[in-house]
Order: sequence, then C-alpha cells, then structure tokens
Amino acid sequence: MATLQVNGATVAYTDTGAPTDRPDAPTVVFGHGLLFSGWMFHPQIEALRRRYRCVTLDWRGQGDTPATPSGYDMDTLAGDAVALIEKLGLAPVHFVGLSMGGFVGQRLAARRGELLRSLSLLDTSADEEDPAEARRYRLLASVYRLVGITPVRRKVLPLMFGAAFLSSPASEPVIAEWTRRLRRCDRAGIRKAVLGVADRAPVREELRHIALPTLVVVGAADIATPPARAERIAAGIDGARLEVVPDAGHTSTLERPVIISSLLEDFLASVDER
Repeated sequence: MATLQVNGATVAYTDTGAPTDRPDAPTVVFGHGLLFSGWMFHPQIEALRRRYRCVTLDWRGQGDTPATPSGYDMDTLAGDAVALIEKLGLAPVHFVGLSMGGFVGQRLAARRGELLRSLSLLDTSADEEDPAEARRYRLLASVYRLVGITPVRRKVLPLMFGAAFLSSPASEPVIAEWTRRLRRCDRAGIRKAVLGVADRAPVREELRHIALPTLVVVGAADIATPPARAERIAAGIDGARLEVVPDAGHTSTLERPVIISSLLEDFLASVDER
C-alpha cells in the first residue's frame, strides 16, 4: 500500500486512480470501521471504480497503518483524513464512513464541509458510547492486548456481523479473511483504537452544521450501532436520506454488498447530477 506522512503518523492508503475514460471523475474516500481496514469496502470499490476514483485510508494501528503512541481519538483521525485529502489534492470528495469511519465523517462534514461533495454514513452513531458497552469494549481490548483475537472472537463476532450472516456457511471465507487481517495488526495499536471508540466524544450537537447531501444507512440487525442511532443522525441533518437494510448487522458492506453498492451508486449519481 502507498503511505503518506500526516500529523506525525504514517497513514496507509489505496488509490484506484481516475477511470481511464473519466480523468476528471470525482473521488470517493472510504473510512473503515473498528477492527477492519479499507478492505471492508472492496465490493463497493469494484462497483464504483468505473465511474469514480476510489481511495481508502487505514486508521492508526489498523490495517496497514502502523500503531502510533497516541492520536486514536476521533478528532485526531479526522485531522488525518483532512491531511490525506489535501495532500492528494482530492477535494471535494464523496466521503463514505462506516462505524468508526462515520464518527470521523460527521466531524469532517460539520467542520470542513468545503472538502466534501457528499456524506454517506453506514452503521454509525453521533452519540457517545453507552457506558455499559464502553466498559465491555475496554475489557475486551485489554484481553485482546494480552492474548490476541482467539479468546474474544466469540464475543466480538456478534458485534461485527449480523446473525443471518454468521449463520450462513457462505460467510465463512469473509470471516476467515477478517480474522487473518486482524491478526496481522499490532495488538497494542488495536487496543488503543478500541479505546478511542469506547471513549469517543459525541458529535450530535454538530450535526446541524452539516449542509451536504447525506445518506444514512444501517443494518436492521446492527447491535453495535442500532437503527435508532441512525434515525437520530438522519433527523439531525437537514435533508438526510435514511435507509434500513434487512438482514444486515454492523458490517453491511460485507454482509449485503450488492445492496450497499447499489445504494451508494444511486446516491452518488444523484449528487453528481445536481
């Protein structure tokens, strides 16, 4: 993967480049969820790359971005995304963020809206973490730091994926690949990333500052960020469109890739036609 030095961190990213027949095509920047990387958007990139330049970035300590001593809070990660967009000369971009990526995307849209063309928020929240869940995440992060993914895998899987997906034998290769990629990461960095999510500040008061076309999508079976949280986001952003995806949990891009790709294609096209 390519890397950039931003804000004292080495940030890994992928870039499809502009389509051959569309040198001035808009760029879609993808921000991934906790315990993942830009890989989680590979079905959407495959669907969109013929019309868009597609860029993913890996947050600190996850994917191919090395761990850093600090900087795992959502505000710092938003600064990393701003730096990448500016250094690559991508603005204005369509920003697509899932879960943790959505925490970042809301901050970008509210504070640096001039860098964005549109905002797509998948399986995410504008709220702080529920205190009981935050304690649970901290405990899982500590155990993971000491002994790795195997002992906590059964606890983590239902948070990451919906029941329908987990019960399907066809899902096993995706789960195996997710596990393999997670094991490659520095465990201390993953722990810090989990704590950054567990201890995040809310951003709901900033939603009124978002003046961009916004798509909000949530899996009907999302446990980590349930549909009620998506409804609050959509209610807080003027003109936001809300879509609930049946039989999908927290990782809708991999669980229901065709539906998510179609929603994004339709939404991005509607924005570009304006």
